[in-house]
Amino acid sequence: MNPRTAKFSIGQVVRHRIYPFRGVIFDVDPVFANTEEWWLSIPEDVRPRKDQPFYHLLAENDDNTYVAYVSEQNLLPDDTGLPVGHPHAALIFDGFQDGHYNMRPRIAH
Repeated sequence: MNPRTAKFSIGQVVRHRIYPFRGVIFDVDPVFANTEEWWLSIPEDVRPRKDQPFYHLLAENDDNTYVAYVSEQNLLPDDTGLPVGHPHAALIFDGFQDGHYNMRPRIAH
């Protein structure tokens, strides 16, 4: 597998192409890095390819907030310009400006 350059960036707000949720990206894997069991649990007709970036999102839908792991092919930019209501966003990011979150500085020991 030849990893591709990620289309989306950390701090970017995105939405799912099929399912009704949106979220902010907090990490990116260059290729699929979850379990085979997780991948096989996705219905075959919508199962993504493994040779693409996968994104870790602080996600939300109308009912709750959660962490999602989504393939690049299933994400679109979110054009609402609104922040995500996930309670952990403030732990990872220190601000929201122009539709994008800014990462908190890392503290090194």
